[in-house]
Parts: sequence; structure tokens; C-alpha cells
Amino acid sequence: MKKVFIYFFVFLLIFFLLPAMLTKRNSEVSARVPDDNVEKNEETKNNNEYDYKNYGTIKLLHQDTGEVEEVALDTYLCNVVSAEMPADFELEALKAQAVVARTYTIYKIQNKKHENSDICDDSSCCQAWVSKEERFSRWDEDKRESNWDKIEQSVNETKGKIITYNGAPINAFFHSNSGGTTELPVNVWGGGSEYPYLQVVETAGEEGYTQYSSEATFTQDELIEKLKSKYEDITIDFNNDDDLKILDYTDSGRVKTVKFGNHELSGTETRSLLDLRSTNFEIIKENGNIKFSVKGYGHGVGMSQTGADSLAKEGKSYEDIIKHFYVGVEISDVNSL
Repeated sequence: MKKVFIYFFVFLLIFFLLPAMLTKRNSEVSARVPDDNVEKNEETKNNNEYDYKNYGTIKLLHQDTGEVEEVALDTYLCNVVSAEMPADFELEALKAQAVVARTYTIYKIQNKKHENSDICDDSSCCQAWVSKEERFSRWDEDKRESNWDKIEQSVNETKGKIITYNGAPINAFFHSNSGGTTELPVNVWGGGSEYPYLQVVETAGEEGYTQYSSEATFTQDELIEKLKSKYEDITIDFNNDDDLKILDYTDSGRVKTVKFGNHELSGTETRSLLDLRSTNFEIIKENGNIKFSVKGYGHGVGMSQTGADSLAKEGKSYEDIIKHFYVGVEISDVNSL
């Protein structure tokens, strides 16, 4: 009888308790699997971060103080993109701007202009830059965080990407609004055709932006006074149409040469002296005044920012936008240099 009781007890142990113990152990093992996956996912995420081999940090010269700051490249680019392009532009346009700005930065590093730094924060010399704090102060409070997140996204989603031609970074010029057609660099700065990727290209949709058109009106005396800042002997007979007229145009339709009385000025010089937004202008005599009706904003070379936004609204990617404005280029990883 005693043996029967022992056998019965062993039977209960095997039949009920052992499966329960195994089930508990398997549950504990299963409970650890998600944690392992989380660790693996986190590791994968970290591995997706772009590892800059040579250009991870730059030396930025602040022109107003003379201070040289060492800063992470993509941190610097967030400040550049926020200074150069409105945050309410399409994301793909902002991404194009981020790649253009990164390319321009690498080009400047390889072709140094400043002795103890790679690039400066002066847009008239290198590339515009604004601190995050200053940028926030110019945005409405309810848009600050979302705007900055969008800027960071444009930079982070293009990490390491630059524009190359024949394997080298291009001199990635850009401007605000082309007035519908971009310009050749030779017509702006002279020289030879050293930038084959910068050609005349057309872009539709730019007329919908405030940068597309502007006017500058001068009295006859005001016009003479502005021109005399450089040409003291200038005289214009405003009753003679041949004394004030455009003589010829560039291939893009911009003004190449203007006759002002006894002087002939280039379109770029005229733009500078009269503070016009571009060299794409008409001259109109109106009620005794001289009006310059202007299309576009900027030198017109390279990528038009409003043109980029217009293309993005059509569904174009940042790669499409870049290859529209820069002819024969590739989107490359900076580590391939």
C-alpha cells in the first residue's frame, strides 16, 4: 500500500508540477526576448549614424568677433539652412539646401579662403549662419520647435551627402529666385567656363513668390547721383532715348550692357550701383522718373531656392532638384572623397 501511495505521488509530480515549472521557465525566457530585440534595434539605429572620416567637424570663423569655433559639421549646417531658407518651404527643398550647403562647405575646406578657419559666417564672403537662439527669436513662438525639428530633419536625412562632378565637390552656388531662368557664372563674375555644371536652366512656378518681382524708381537727379558715386563725369540726356537704353542681353535674358549717357555699364555693375535685386530688368521712363522693373532675386547662378521649393511642390525629390539646377552631377558620400 505504501508503494502505491509513492507511485501516485510521483505521478502527480510528473503530470502537473513539472509542466508548470517548464512553462514558467519558458515564460521567463520569452520575457527576455523583447529586451534583447530592443538592444539589437538600438544597436542598428546607432550603426545607421553617418561616420564622417575627415569632415566631421569644421572651424567656423565668426566675423563680428574674430572667434574661431570648432563645431560638428551637421550642427553647423542646421544653423546655415535655417539662415538661408524659410522653414515653411517643402522638406525636399530644405534637404536640397542642406546638401548644397554641405557641398559648399566641403568645397571651401578644400579651397581655403581663411588662414585659420575653414569657412566664415558672413554671407557676402562665404555662407550665411545664424545661431539657434537668434533664429528662434525671429520665429513665432508656437512654430519654433517644429521649425527647428524640420531643419534638423533636412540635415539628418541627408547626412554625408554632397554634390560631385567628376568625383570632386562642386562650387555649389545658390540664390533666392532666378526669375524663371538661371545664369552662367561668366556673366556675373567673368572668367572662363571653369564650372561646366553651372548652365542656364529654366524653372516654372517661381512667379508665385514675393522674391520674383520688384521695382526701383528714381528721379533723374537721383539716378545721376547714384551713378556719379563711381563715374563723376557721367551725363545723360533724358530726352534722348539712345542715352538711356539696354544694349544687349546674356543667354539667360538678363541685362549684359546698359548705356547711361556717355558711359556703358555692365548689368552686374548697374545692379550694384542702383541696389537692384537682379540683372534681369527693364528700364521704363514714367512721369519724369526712371523705373527699373526687376525679375528674380540674386546673382542667378546655381540653385534657385524658390525654384527648389516649386519643384518640391510638384513632387520632386531633393536629388531631382539638385540635378535640375546642376548639370551632369552626382549625389555622393563625402567619405568617398
